[in-house]
Amino acid sequence: MRIAIGGIGHETNTFSTLMTGTKEFYVRRGEECIQDDFWHAYQEQGVELVPTLTAGAAPHGPVGKDAYLQLKTELLERLERALPVDGVFLSLHGAMEIQEIGDGEGDLVTAVRERIGPQVQICASLDLHGNISPAFVAAANILTALRTAPHRDGRETRERALSHLLRSLRESLHPVTAMVKLPLLLPGEYAVTEVEPARSLYGLLAEIERIPGILDASLMIGCAWTDSPHTSVSALVVAEEDEKLAYQEAVRLAETVWARRKEFGPDVETASVEEAISRALSYPEAPVFISDSGDNVTAGGAGDMPLFIERLLAAKTKDAVVAGLTDAAAVDQCAQAGVGAEVTMSLGGKLDRINARPLEVTGRVMHLDPLDAPNLAVVQVEGITILLINERWPFADLSSFQRAHMDPLKQKIVVVKLGYLFPELRDNAPRAILALSPGFTDLRLERLPYQRIRRPIYPLDLQVEWRAAGA
Repeated sequence: MRIAIGGIGHETNTFSTLMTGTKEFYVRRGEECIQDDFWHAYQEQGVELVPTLTAGAAPHGPVGKDAYLQLKTELLERLERALPVDGVFLSLHGAMEIQEIGDGEGDLVTAVRERIGPQVQICASLDLHGNISPAFVAAANILTALRTAPHRDGRETRERALSHLLRSLRESLHPVTAMVKLPLLLPGEYAVTEVEPARSLYGLLAEIERIPGILDASLMIGCAWTDSPHTSVSALVVAEEDEKLAYQEAVRLAETVWARRKEFGPDVETASVEEAISRALSYPEAPVFISDSGDNVTAGGAGDMPLFIERLLAAKTKDAVVAGLTDAAAVDQCAQAGVGAEVTMSLGGKLDRINARPLEVTGRVMHLDPLDAPNLAVVQVEGITILLINERWPFADLSSFQRAHMDPLKQKIVVVKLGYLFPELRDNAPRAILALSPGFTDLRLERLPYQRIRRPIYPLDLQVEWRAAGA
């Protein structure tokens, strides 16, 4: 049994003025795609894996047309050389928007289908924050998505997708996927799967999958910062053969979600930037993690808004950390000055020129990593420790602070450029606040300049009546 492996994955924030180009993608080719032990287990079962190309980039602005076409062309060329194959497994995200093209997954999977013909099955693993198009669903056979947010089940989702594909091939099944889209717009922070209503809604997936003839069920929350005609919550159900059964259960799932639409919301307290700082200082717990949600780099924020630094200094805060601020020029300035030197710098406002403005500070360089060519600098400005980085990346777990020689659990306030806290921080945070800050990932969706989403859509439009077609 020959299975082709490939994929191009990206979560696109269309409100970002930045562009995702070739240099933002990490690319694996051929055998590089199947080096980890996940793939070895299938090879030991006698499955012949035929790797093509896998590529991914951190959440960012729209993917440049040239960068995408270059990756797509190479993937398709490698796939054509691999033919014939019995099936294709694609690792995708579901919210990739391409400059001048639009729906990335729909374009890619349609092209794969054209190369392999109508009989070869295509399965894909997805992020639950994907925006799924009808063209994408029509071109694929089996789609399955993550079921945890914060994400904890990436490996399990890939295993489920491949298990479905291999079973379908061995038993000569002809899977069909039905999708029902709701006029519902949700940021991921409002659908944390460990709390209601998402917890029980995701629990419904297992119930649907126990129905004879059903292969898989997924609930796609969508990416609210991708302004596209396909941006919304989607219910997906895959049947072994019966398209009518798949649609019937997708309708049931979608209508259950719609009935509980008013229950979605953040699972931690929210506050303005100033209120978040004031509350954190008043709480006995330490540390208090504050998410600078409008500048969330894991959802495509620029990561260079110095607003929290400005407000923490104005409040004369002590024992606070801001992790981190993306500013390559500031990191270079610290590197040239050296550890122990006093520096006056203009921080931030270089990437997000819409929501951010530079902030001039004077502080002392406390640490550089690595010392010879640092891409991280620790600067102490009065009572604030600032972790400066030269590229956008999140401080999403405890180990990410180690390069700064810092234990975040020993601080009073830790500001991170995230939305919801990722699992390890979440599990160790005595208290967390979601700050409703401005930026490319503003959680106040009514403030964003949507132009392409389908209206009416809840909650931007409160009076929305909806019933699934044919229900």
